[in-house]
Amino acid sequence: MESYLNENFGDVKPKNSSEEALERWRKLCWIVKNRKRRFRFTANLSKRFEAEAIRRSNQEKFRVAVLVSQAALQFIHGLNLSSEYDAPEEVKAAGFQICADELGSIVEGHDVKKLKIHGGVEDIAAKLSTSIVNGIPTSEHLVNERKHIYGINKFTETPPRGFWVFVWEALQDTTLMILAVCALVSLAVGITVEGWPKGAYDGLGIVLSILLVVFVTATSDYRQSLQFRDLDKEKKKITVQVTRDGLRQKISIFDLLPGDIVHLAIGDQVPADGLFISGFSVLINESSLTGESEPVSVNSRNPFLLSGTKVQDGSCKMLVTTVGMRTQWGKLMATLSEGGDDETPLQVKLNGVATIIGKIGLFFAVVTFAVLVQGLFSRKLQDGTQWIWSGDDAMEMLEFFAIAVTIVVVAVPEGLPLAVTLSLAFAMKKMMNDKALVRHLAACETMGSSTSICSDKTGTLTTNHMTVVKTCFCGEIKEVSSSNKSNHFRSAAPESAVKILIESIFNNTGGEVVNNKENKIEILGTPTETALLEFGLLLGGNFQAERKASKIVKVEPFNSAKKRMGVVIEFPEGGLRVHFKGASEIILAACDKVISSNGDVVPLDEPTTNHLKNTIEQFASDALRTLCLAYMDVGTNFSVDSSLPLQGYTFIGIVGIKDPVRPGVKESVAICKSAGITVRMVTGDNINTAKAIAREIGILTDDGIAIEGPVFREKSEEELYELIPKIQVHSFAFLSSTQFLFKLNSELNMVLVLN
Repeated sequence: MESYLNENFGDVKPKNSSEEALERWRKLCWIVKNRKRRFRFTANLSKRFEAEAIRRSNQEKFRVAVLVSQAALQFIHGLNLSSEYDAPEEVKAAGFQICADELGSIVEGHDVKKLKIHGGVEDIAAKLSTSIVNGIPTSEHLVNERKHIYGINKFTETPPRGFWVFVWEALQDTTLMILAVCALVSLAVGITVEGWPKGAYDGLGIVLSILLVVFVTATSDYRQSLQFRDLDKEKKKITVQVTRDGLRQKISIFDLLPGDIVHLAIGDQVPADGLFISGFSVLINESSLTGESEPVSVNSRNPFLLSGTKVQDGSCKMLVTTVGMRTQWGKLMATLSEGGDDETPLQVKLNGVATIIGKIGLFFAVVTFAVLVQGLFSRKLQDGTQWIWSGDDAMEMLEFFAIAVTIVVVAVPEGLPLAVTLSLAFAMKKMMNDKALVRHLAACETMGSSTSICSDKTGTLTTNHMTVVKTCFCGEIKEVSSSNKSNHFRSAAPESAVKILIESIFNNTGGEVVNNKENKIEILGTPTETALLEFGLLLGGNFQAERKASKIVKVEPFNSAKKRMGVVIEFPEGGLRVHFKGASEIILAACDKVISSNGDVVPLDEPTTNHLKNTIEQFASDALRTLCLAYMDVGTNFSVDSSLPLQGYTFIGIVGIKDPVRPGVKESVAICKSAGITVRMVTGDNINTAKAIAREIGILTDDGIAIEGPVFREKSEEELYELIPKIQVHSFAFLSSTQFLFKLNSELNMVLVLN
């Protein structure tokens, strides 16, 4: 049996099985089981194929539309622009000067002509009664008017199916239909022959069995659908940063309205259609809409942002123009349906066993029925009554048919898939009670089958609330704590050096220091940016004053490939300065000067370089994430259109950031190890920092191996198979984490990835 299953279902994997393998599996069940019920928790291949075809068609239409609009730009720019647009009276009465359809047509068609007719982004904002600096007013009356005119940022969802729909689907089972026919015939014949109620016992027994199976199945399916709806609501709780009433704040994407000013950074998904206001080096991945893998540069010349696309590089502010079903993403989602999920490994094997047994039972049922009918014909031939049929003969034939159906019903393990489904459903409910967000039934089985857990460090094993705890500034290492006063640092270092440090922290950042509704200081940004900004405030710096003292003319945002962030600022009296921040080894290698203990800029000699390298290693061995800061004065010769220089910087200092271990992690790792599960850390941090954290929580042992991505990639296939079981910490660079997980999964039984 095992060899048969491996031969026929060997390519049906726990995840991401090919459509051909799944389709072949479906075809094996065409007689014994009704597909709709048998595969009620698995992928709907026909809908998946249909959705993929529609998606490709829509992508092609969007691609053609984009190409046509780009080709027509020169012609459009040559036209004399004139406006005949007049907003509807209802829109004017609400205090706006442009309707939702007009806004949608501007962004959807990348219509530069219409945008110019309406006066550009600033005039569009004015017609939406908003400010590109302060955002929309948040009084309840004005917000309600805006919702009434432009709608809300929610997509139309398929209405939930009622309980009786699941009952009807459960009744579609082929076996149950046969049983229902048998029950009706048995009731009719039994009551006719033996009377009521004695003659109805057999028929009613079959009816009760059918009802039991139907209602148990329908109840399980219905409760499962309710759980999925709750999980979907949790999954869709996404927040974005917006400016409203002059305050930068976080709100749900469902609360976005046309006129909102949204702040986007690398990795963010564009939550609605809108227009670019300001930003630096913005690249948008529009492959989800157009199918084109090449990122699109968004700037003042091409200011159109479409919902559902992702920010691949850069950061910007966006004016929301269209929300909900009027957006490009909303129109695309309206044409697509969900494809479903693949079977779990256990479901594949049990369904295979059920199908094989069912076919065997069906074969013997047919043979039994044929033998019994042949016996009846033989008797009638011997009696010479083969052409004379009575009611007793019909009853006997019916009994033969009932015996055959009984064999099929007994042979097919109808309760086996139901029992497995119920077990997984109860396991999922228990996991949800333990605060584990479960989206697929397969998660329960995957958790139980895992022999290795690969976990990210930041935010998973640690709290993801970072603070600066150590610095190396002007050649001296200092401890930092919240109780320290800014005078302590200022007295120990020259004022000019401290001024450069504060200038670097507050200008070269993707975060922001704002006043919230309670007029309290709030720091927005990633945990690393937040830690640096907190340190800048501790030094006595003023974020708003520093930003006003100079003008940012160019930004190269941080990404995992460059591992650095740069910004060019212009001073009112003239002159440009570049500030650099990033991974310690990269920034240090770009520097040839350093700020000395007396505040002077001196050449970076070999002893000083070795001292800084030792300091970086010391910080990393103390489980600190290290960042280096540097700057360069470039005068007026630098062009903002060119890339930032990579050499010639002046080294400012090193900051060591601590991310405390999450409470209970050490105990959880010990429990996993006692259960025979190997826990591994896969992180992008410095290898020494990763090793220190791994030792602290018990992941890295004396016989374990910590390895970096470049070293891992250089290993041969034979070396990897010998090395992988011993790896406990993997500090990856670029895409080697994917390679590591692929190799690990092929070598070990089951790998669970926590991120």
